[in-house]
Amino acid sequence: MKKNLALLLACSMMLGLTACGGGSKEASSAASEASTEAPAETPAAAEGETEAKAEGEDAAAEGAGDMDALIEAAKAEGELTVYGSCEEEYLSLACKNFEELYGIKTKFQRLSTSEVYTKISEEAGKPSADVWFGGTTDPYNEAVADGLLMEYEAVNAKNLISEDYKDPTNCWYGIYKGILGFMVNTEELERLNLEAPKTWDDLTKEEYKGLIMLSNPNTAGTAKLVINTMIQMRGHDEAMEYFKKLDQNINQYTKSGSGPSKMVGPGECVIGVGFLHDGIYQILQGYDNIELIVPADGTSFEVGATAIFNGCAHPNAAKLWIEYALSPDCVDHAKEAGSYQFLVLSNAAQPEEANQFGLDMNNTIDYDFEDAKENSAKYVEDFFNALGSAADSRFKTE
Repeated sequence: MKKNLALLLACSMMLGLTACGGGSKEASSAASEASTEAPAETPAAAEGETEAKAEGEDAAAEGAGDMDALIEAAKAEGELTVYGSCEEEYLSLACKNFEELYGIKTKFQRLSTSEVYTKISEEAGKPSADVWFGGTTDPYNEAVADGLLMEYEAVNAKNLISEDYKDPTNCWYGIYKGILGFMVNTEELERLNLEAPKTWDDLTKEEYKGLIMLSNPNTAGTAKLVINTMIQMRGHDEAMEYFKKLDQNINQYTKSGSGPSKMVGPGECVIGVGFLHDGIYQILQGYDNIELIVPADGTSFEVGATAIFNGCAHPNAAKLWIEYALSPDCVDHAKEAGSYQFLVLSNAAQPEEANQFGLDMNNTIDYDFEDAKENSAKYVEDFFNALGSAADSRFKTE
C-alpha cells in the first residue's frame, strides 16, 4: 500500500553551500604469481619478457606516482566546491565520502542541469564552483560547445565500458546511465477505467487530458532529452507538432527532471515522463501502485556525467574529484542514497535494484550526441515557439 509523503510539492533551490566531514585515504595493490610448470624459455625470449615486464612496472609506478602527486596537490589547495544535478541525497553522500577519503573540505549545491549551465554561462570563465556532478549530458554538451568545461585526460577513464560514455575531447565523463520512459499510477488508471500508455503517441490521446506531468526544458536536462529524442525519432517539424498535441494533456511541467516521478505515487499525476530509475526509488519507498513502462516505439537514455569548470579556483582538487567519480569509491555508494542508475564503469558493482525491474536498455535509439550538442538550445526555443501562448504558468521554475 502506498504511503503518504509530506511536502511533495515543495521544490526549491538550495541557497547555501553545505560542507561535509573529513578523513584520509589508503592505497592498495595486488600481486600475481607465475606458474612453476611453465616450459623453459630461450635466453632471448626470457630477456625480452623481462624487459617488457620492467617497462610495465615502470609505467605502473609512474602512474601511481602521478596520482600521488595529484592527491598532494589537491590537498594543498584544501577545498572543493561541487554543483550537483543528481538527487541531493547522492550528491551529499558523494561529497562527504570524498572529504573523508582525502581530507579536502568539500562544499556542494544542488541545481538542475539547466540551472548550472545558465549560472556558469553568466559567470563567463570565473565559475563559483569547481566541478559538476550528475545530471544528463545535453546541458554538459552545450557547456562544451561554449568552452565552459576543462579538458582533462582522466586515468580512471580506462574503466569506462565504452567510449560512448565520455566526451571526445575529455571535457566530461559518464558515471551512470538511465532509461527514459513512463511511470503510471495503476490505481488511478483503474479508477478512471483507462489503460496504461505503451508508446509516445499514446500520450497524446484525449483520454489522458490533464493527467500527465513532464519537466520544464528551461530548468531540467531531462526535458531537453525528451525534446532531442522526439526530434531524432520523428524529425524536427513532426516533433514540434507532437509537442503541441502532448501539451494539451500536460497538467504541469515540473522544475526538476525527477519531479514527475514524485507526483505519481500519491496521485498528484497519473502519468509521469522521466527516468525510470527515479520511479524505482519511489517504488522502493513504498509506492507499490507505480508501474514502469519502456515505450514500445523506442526511447533514449541519459548519460549522467561529471566535469571540471574552466577557470575553476581549485583545479587539482577538481581533477582528483574526476578520478574519484570514475571509481567504485564513489559510484558503488549511489544505491545507499537511493540512486539506482545503471553504472558505466567495468569495475563498479551494478545495484541489484536497477536489474530487478526488467527494464529493457536495448530498446533505445542511436542517440546523436553531436546534434544535441550543437542544437539543444535552438530546439528548446523552437519547442516554446511551437507551444506559443500555451507556455503558461504550468512551467514551474521553483
